[in-house]
Amino acid sequence: MPNKSLIVSAIAFLFCFSTIAQEKEKKRKQLPKEVVIDSIIEVKDPINPLSPAKAAFYSAVLPGLGQAYNKKYWKIPLVYGAIGTGIYFYVTNDREYNRYRDAYKRRLAGFEDDEFFFSADGTTRLTSPRVTTESLERGQKFYRKNKEVALLVTIGLYALNIIDANVDAHLLQYNVDDKLSLAPHYKFNEFDATSNLGLTLNFKF
Repeated sequence: MPNKSLIVSAIAFLFCFSTIAQEKEKKRKQLPKEVVIDSIIEVKDPINPLSPAKAAFYSAVLPGLGQAYNKKYWKIPLVYGAIGTGIYFYVTNDREYNRYRDAYKRRLAGFEDDEFFFSADGTTRLTSPRVTTESLERGQKFYRKNKEVALLVTIGLYALNIIDANVDAHLLQYNVDDKLSLAPHYKFNEFDATSNLGLTLNFKF
């Protein structure tokens, strides 16, 4: 009998222990689980408010340097090509203007030994000048005007180089949001056989 009582007691104890353990496991499963959200944080470059001013300053000191600062290296040949063309036309017209002016001064002083009294290669003396005095006067006005225009164009291209560097630096820091988009719109109207063109503005919430 004692053995039976001991066995019954042991079975009862194990049953109680098992019941308690099951209750704990049930409560543990009912607890809210920790939710781990896998998110990607987009790290953007910090905005440098002085960047546009630096780019403009660099292009003012040396044309094309601001474009290099903005890493728009393909623009550097365009900058030098444009400014170089303006300088070339200025120098060419200035040289021609000086030729006509010097010859005109010699004519007014009564001399007949300017370059236009000789052949183009400068070896043969001519009986009459290749360019008349009136043509020398008109030539001076023509080349002086062209020289001034070339100078203004060159200055404008130099300023444009500075403005381009400044604007580019601003645009590099501009946040382009994918939620906002602008696209061309085309639709063929079958009712009256006409085409409708327009722009479509999309905004995602």
